[in-house]
Amino acid sequence: MTALAPQLQSQAQPAPAPERTKHRLLERLKRAGPQTVQDLAANLGVSVPGARRHLLDLQEQGLIEARTERPGGRGRPQHVYVLTDRGEATFPKTYSALCVDVLRHLQILYGDEAVTRVLGARSAELTAQVQAALPAELPLEERITRFAAWLTELGFDAVAEPGDQAGEWQIVERNCPNLTVARSYPELCHSELRLFTDVLGLPVTRESRIACGQGQCRYRIGP
Repeated sequence: MTALAPQLQSQAQPAPAPERTKHRLLERLKRAGPQTVQDLAANLGVSVPGARRHLLDLQEQGLIEARTERPGGRGRPQHVYVLTDRGEATFPKTYSALCVDVLRHLQILYGDEAVTRVLGARSAELTAQVQAALPAELPLEERITRFAAWLTELGFDAVAEPGDQAGEWQIVERNCPNLTVARSYPELCHSELRLFTDVLGLPVTRESRIACGQGQCRYRIGP
């Protein structure tokens, strides 16, 4: 054991895995705010070129962005990196728990009807927003494709697919960003179904639901 000690001590420590370094970069930006590449490299103990490579990868993933800012509003402008909304979303949030708590208190104080009315009002507001961007004169395929893209922006990872019958379409949501809330309050899923019907102006049937343990939410849109 003693004879081996010098040999072991002389061995270089393994470099951190690239993904671990990227995670540390994100953590530093989260905790310290805008940072230059030099600041990040010094804090993480990596070379400036190495930090630049990781930052470029994170930019390509849409997790960070570069800005030009004056430190404290004074001095020469510096090139700094900050988290994007997508980068912020990689850190744990308690929004779902907060939403469930608010709805629970609303239900206790004002009854089930209050929850339905609140979610209905939210659905109506979203419907108005989407309808403004999806004029009725657009071809059905384009409207459905744009609608799926809008859902994806909200985190549903949605795709539009032709249905089995002529003139029929399907929208498949492969993620539910509101899963915690939907499991506690099925009214949220009911309001989503109304949203589909109101936006598209066509019969819509939900054939599967993530909140019920299925792998995706699948909506069949009839002609």
